[in-house]
Formats: sequence, C-alpha cells, structure tokens
Amino acid sequence: MLATISSDTDSRKVSRVAIYGIVAIVAILLVAAVLLFLNLPDANAFNARVERIFVENDLRTRAEIKLLEILAQSGTSFSDVLTSYRMVIFVLLIFSTALLIAALVFLVMIVALSRRMSEIEKRGIEVSSLLISRAENTVYLNNMEFKLTPAAIETLSVLAEARLDDDVLSGAEIEAVISGRKESDCDEAAGATRIKRLRDTLGNQMVSELLVKNIARKGYMLSCPRDVIKMV
Repeated sequence: MLATISSDTDSRKVSRVAIYGIVAIVAILLVAAVLLFLNLPDANAFNARVERIFVENDLRTRAEIKLLEILAQSGTSFSDVLTSYRMVIFVLLIFSTALLIAALVFLVMIVALSRRMSEIEKRGIEVSSLLISRAENTVYLNNMEFKLTPAAIETLSVLAEARLDDDVLSGAEIEAVISGRKESDCDEAAGATRIKRLRDTLGNQMVSELLVKNIARKGYMLSCPRDVIKMV
C-alpha cells in the first residue's frame, strides 16, 4: 500500500513538473516572439520614405520620375519580403515550441521510467507464481511462459529447490548437484556459466537479472517467496 501511495505521489510530481515546464516554455517563446516582432522594421517604411522624397522634392524630369517609380517598386518588394519573413519567423517559433515541449515530455518520461526501474531493482520482481515444468522444459513466471533448454531448466530447478530450503548455492555447489560429482571436484566458474546460460535463455534481461539474484561472496538464489514455487 505504501508503494502504491509513493508511486501515485511521484506521478503527480512528474505531471506537475511537466505542466510547469510547458507553461515556462510557452511563456518564454511568447515573450521572445513579441520582442522580435516589435523590433522588426515596418513593412511600409520604405514606401513612406519614397513618398516623403516625392513630397519634399520637385520632380519634373522623366528620369527623376522613372527613378521614383523604381524606388516605389523596390519598396513594394521590400514590404512583401518582410511580410514573408514575418510568416517564416512565426512558423519557426511554432515549430520550436512544439519541439521543446516534446523534448521536455520525453525527458520527464525518461526520468519517471528511470525512477520506476530503480524501485523495481530495489524491491525485485514481485513473483506471485513460479511453475517449473521439467517435462515441457518450460517455466511459467506470473503467467508468462518461458521456453528453456534442458540445461537451463535443470539449473532453475536446483535454484528453486534451494530456495525452498532457504539455501544460497555457490557456483561449485550448483555444478555438483547437476553433474552428480563432489563439490570439491567442481569449478566455481562452471556453475557461474550455467547461471549465465539460464539468464540468456530467459531472454528478458530485467526478469533474469532480478529473478536470479547474485549474492556477493555467497552464491545464487531465487528472489521469490518459497510458497509460490511449484515444480512438476
């Protein structure tokens, strides 16, 4: 119950951070957009200057009038270009807002998943049922079916029997039980190799690493309650 409450609290904190971050991004980009558009030159500034030249000067010759017409056309082109620039800047600001929000959401999701994985690693897998079928070379873990090799099913069976007795087996002990030899004649590395092959056969790294625990300087054991283990 405490774990559920903690998870809900963390979810609310993550959601709150995401909302505040999105609001901050939108606010910053909105302020930047307002300042940018306010400092852009007026699109009709060039035309206003041309009109001022026409009013303040007495233009009579054909060449002067022609030059004024060219300036007026240039002013119109400048106005059109500046308008298009405004539209491009507006679109870029929208895209940058969307990208920043998406990056923030992904970052928050990664942090949340990282915290969840840390909790799982600390608590281990909550195993409600572990059924080992030697005849079918299959193990059912929380209703998830894993098809194993005969060697892997033997290793898992030995670990399960040891877990029923609350024993921790070293690599040499695992090799001795499976091979039928004396422990003194078995190598620690041989048992470690069997554990590695078992984990590789399970496939799912998180399941294999957390189900088969490696206790430093002691050996290996299954991290599940004894009463959920069944072997057929």
